[in-house]
Amino acid sequence: MRKLWWWCGSMGVVLAVVGVAFAAGVVRLPGSAADAKAKVAATDSKGKSDNGKSDKDKKPEVPLEFNAGEVIQPSLAKLTSAVEFSGPLVAPQTAVVRAKTGGTLLALTVAEGSRVAAGQVVGRIDMADMGSRLAERSALTESARAILAQAERSHANNERLAQQQFISGSALDISRASLDTARAQLGAAQAALETTRVGLRDASLVAPIAGIVAKRHVLPGEKVSPEQQVLTIVDLARLELAGMVGTHDVARLATGTAVSVHVEGLATPVPGRIARIAPAAELGTRSIGVTIALNNPGETLRAGQYAVARADLSDNTERLTLPVAAVGNTSGQDHVWVIESGLLARRAVSLGRRDERQGRVEVLHGVLPQTQVLAARFDNLREGAKASVVAVKATPGSVERPAVVASAAASAPALVK
Repeated sequence: MRKLWWWCGSMGVVLAVVGVAFAAGVVRLPGSAADAKAKVAATDSKGKSDNGKSDKDKKPEVPLEFNAGEVIQPSLAKLTSAVEFSGPLVAPQTAVVRAKTGGTLLALTVAEGSRVAAGQVVGRIDMADMGSRLAERSALTESARAILAQAERSHANNERLAQQQFISGSALDISRASLDTARAQLGAAQAALETTRVGLRDASLVAPIAGIVAKRHVLPGEKVSPEQQVLTIVDLARLELAGMVGTHDVARLATGTAVSVHVEGLATPVPGRIARIAPAAELGTRSIGVTIALNNPGETLRAGQYAVARADLSDNTERLTLPVAAVGNTSGQDHVWVIESGLLARRAVSLGRRDERQGRVEVLHGVLPQTQVLAARFDNLREGAKASVVAVKATPGSVERPAVVASAAASAPALVK
């Protein structure tokens, strides 16, 4: 009975504590109005927090700003064009000394680089049998001359006898034939003697022109045959450059046009003039040969040196041009970046004449004189991006600071404020 009263008393204390807590608002029943208000307040607070974070993440697009020097407009200019072609230098005055007869080369008095004069003896071929042959044919000539003299005397006597009718007419004809035969034999003997003398002269090798020995083809002691090459002599006082020019460019060239020739090994170009233009193109290459004459009084140039000729042609037409740096190329298509209505746009262009010295190129189609074009090629540009041109204003003591990077420039970085 005592335990029952103790349990009832404990339960009463617990109920009293719960009632006091419910009255104070510490404990709320599920589904109560206070609990609903708390949930609504928490939801509103969370929603405001989420909305605030989303608005912070959304940033307005900042336009790319380019300095005035980075944006240009196409301008009219006269572009001088150039035609270039290359090739080796050759010496038109080149002679080859050949052996006129066969034999052993006894001597060769010159070597590569030796200077020779026209008519100078530069070598000799052994012709030991020529002396005896010359003596033999000289004797045969004298014998034929004596026979002719005898035939002339006999014929003169026969003519007198024929006039006195001591001999017949047929005998006189035989005498006349004998005289003609003697004359022919003398002529043959004299021709053979002259041939022998020429062969004896051919034993000496003579330089046909003045110049420098370029190459020796044989050495003393070697056997040579008729018409075999012995020496090559070149005259360097005048050289030529023979090159090939396309059919679309050769029409702008003419004989006598001044050109500048850049020869390997020389720092300064050499002046020259177009000497000849071939009348027909080479089959398969559609190129025409052009020859340039170069004066070489100091013989500083050498045959065989590689050279590049450049003919600068004037222009009398005003052309719409842009800097070469402003034109890009993608997949074989030339293009430029322009600013139109505050937006970047890429425009395909067709190019014409190019002047490397001025660094400008003619634009045939794609832009107008008032078009704003980026003066340099930039990377990472996006078509349709906002762009503007700003003037750079420098104040004393201020330091220019790039506020927005327009792009990673390929040729010149864009600094904007």
